[in-house]
Amino acid sequence: MSTQHIEDLVETLSKLTVMDMSKLKTMLEDKWGVKAAAAAPMMMAAPAAGGGAAAAEAESTDFQITLEASPADKKIGVIKIVREITGLGLKEAKDLVDGAPKVLKETSPKAEAEEISKKVTAAGGKVTLKGL
Repeated sequence: MSTQHIEDLVETLSKLTVMDMSKLKTMLEDKWGVKAAAAAPMMMAAPAAGGGAAAAEAESTDFQITLEASPADKKIGVIKIVREITGLGLKEAKDLVDGAPKVLKETSPKAEAEEISKKVTAAGGKVTLKGL
């Protein structure tokens, strides 16, 4: 494969939404007969005393994403992001945002969870990630 083909592929993949990336991951897993997993860190430092909970969260590969709050002046932006993430309709997304705290995704890989958190935070919402 030429360098140009690889660059075109990278450009195409960069334009995918988080939901499309998730679908692509699933399709590739099915086609190749593998299960994608987060790479293990090369070196792990021993947790400091009292750092057990932080270490357990750092080892989590899947996270539950919860929308905690959305300020009234940022609600429209948060609703747009929630619709993008969940695929819900406008009314359902509005109800979810109005009823916060609500779970946006029950389980999500770490990279996807961080991306969703960044998007919601940038829109003005408050999100928590809970390691599973």
